[in-house]
Amino acid sequence: MDSSKPEVVTEFPGIIRVYKDGHVERLIEAEFVPPPTHPKTGVSSKDIIIIPESNVSARLFLPKPTHPNQKLPLLVYFHGGAFCVSSPFTPKYSNYLNALVAEANVIAVSVNYRKAPEHPIPTAYEDSWAKQALNQDGKAVLDRLWPFLCPANPDNNDPRVNPVSTDGPSLVGLGCRRVLVCVAEKDVLRDRGWRYYEALGRSGWMGVVEIMKTDAEGHGFHLNDLDCEKAKGLITRLAAFYNRDMTSNF
Repeated sequence: MDSSKPEVVTEFPGIIRVYKDGHVERLIEAEFVPPPTHPKTGVSSKDIIIIPESNVSARLFLPKPTHPNQKLPLLVYFHGGAFCVSSPFTPKYSNYLNALVAEANVIAVSVNYRKAPEHPIPTAYEDSWAKQALNQDGKAVLDRLWPFLCPANPDNNDPRVNPVSTDGPSLVGLGCRRVLVCVAEKDVLRDRGWRYYEALGRSGWMGVVEIMKTDAEGHGFHLNDLDCEKAKGLITRLAAFYNRDMTSNF
């Protein structure tokens, strides 16, 4: 055995590798794209620090102005990446937010929460209040991943990953009036989305919950090919949902 070769203690193939000396190697979605005005959509973006003490940052996306006094919806977006990889600054999420903001005419804040394992759960949740490669290895990866992300509470039934857990708070007090749950037919997390939709509908919460199912697609399909009709259809549905209660103010 080559003793000079760093020892790997934890690995999720194609996603992340952790070495015995504490070094973390992220294997996907580590690219950075700058935040200029998008030439096709006119959406402008800017990177900001939102929590200086912990260096938590975000990327702001502003649609091309059409009416100076128009009030716009605010979208707070939490990128994917299993809480341990990716950021708002990757081509995948930057391009997606550009397309979504242009179609929906909303202001978006994409939060760069801190990642596990250096910052285990609940750090990402706490950062997100001041988030996919799960289609390969499927349920088995999901079962291994949560204990890696949240060693203090490794049960996959933790309400932070399973909102209908019996240990979670009642959904009746959810602090909004409308919810849209989006699921994809081949997504390993599809069933949890459906269970959340059903549980919220019968919880006694006084709002309106809707669900949109995309057939024959898997986890994160809408990020991987923005030009496909199903991705465009999802963006159109989201745009309508965000703007439903908006009235003209110009």
